[in-house]
Amino acid sequence: MVEYWPNKQGIQLNNEVARLFLTTKQKFSHNLVNTTNTQLYTDILDNSSRHKLFSTILVQLELLILDIIELDLSTNHIKLLNYKILCDLNQKSLNSFIKMLRFKNNPIKFIDQPEYFYSRRLLSEHRLILEHLLIYLTFGSSYVTCQSFIFNNQKTPKKHVAILLENLIIHVSNSVIFMLFESLKSLSNILDFLIHHQLCNPIFTSTRSLALFRNSLIWQNITYFYITQPRIIYNGRYQIWLINSGIQTKYIHISRLNDLPKLSTLKLLSIFLIEIQDLLLPKIENFLLILSRILLYILIHILGNSAIFIIRIITSNLYGIKK
Repeated sequence: MVEYWPNKQGIQLNNEVARLFLTTKQKFSHNLVNTTNTQLYTDILDNSSRHKLFSTILVQLELLILDIIELDLSTNHIKLLNYKILCDLNQKSLNSFIKMLRFKNNPIKFIDQPEYFYSRRLLSEHRLILEHLLIYLTFGSSYVTCQSFIFNNQKTPKKHVAILLENLIIHVSNSVIFMLFESLKSLSNILDFLIHHQLCNPIFTSTRSLALFRNSLIWQNITYFYITQPRIIYNGRYQIWLINSGIQTKYIHISRLNDLPKLSTLKLLSIFLIEIQDLLLPKIENFLLILSRILLYILIHILGNSAIFIIRIITSNLYGIKK
């Protein structure tokens, strides 16, 4: 039986939020290893460190919700300030994590610069990462735009809200480690920091492995921004991260019509190539299938005639020898 999220403010919503945070926190005690083919910045951490970071982010999100309620912000305020709220959540989560490590250095500030493809991704997807979730948690499902998801907003499954929460936590944790990487700059500083604070995943304890990891993340961010993201926008989907026997990823259907006009020329070209592929690929496959059948028929016909011809020559020679 599907259980639905409360659609308005009240005691029922407060209880559901408290229950959701508790069950999510309990998941942090399980395996948090990335089981996908997509790399995360948090892959550099061991399981215990991921647990601490995720717990820190969850606490900061609780404080954020209390602030929103205390300031009496409306849904319009959340929509207008959403990106700033996400940046603030990233920064406070980073500060809290650093404080827990007793890291004595210059303060690390949130990186919001367009030359970083990861920052561009946050800017383009901040509404999907945070806005809907904040509205669910503070106002109820009836305040979420009806056209956003494929189901009626009055009947939003609890599992849907839980997935959005896990997705946010993984995105923010990714941002925290990304900011650490860029602030520490050199590979040697990053490695020293990870080893000194006992955060490091054992497979990344050498400069070479760390360099390969960082370079693959940079390349992954570029390919996602210019190839993967336009494709999933065009398909009306969104990639989310969730915790289920490790960290996994899946796609959910969501309206992306507002995102299409915001795509750059290069991204639109990527979509155009997808359309060309969808149009031509089936025809090319059909043509190659017919061509292969024709070639196979010709080959069988030639081999068959050749075999008959050879058999006739052999039998005629044998007949001549007998004479």
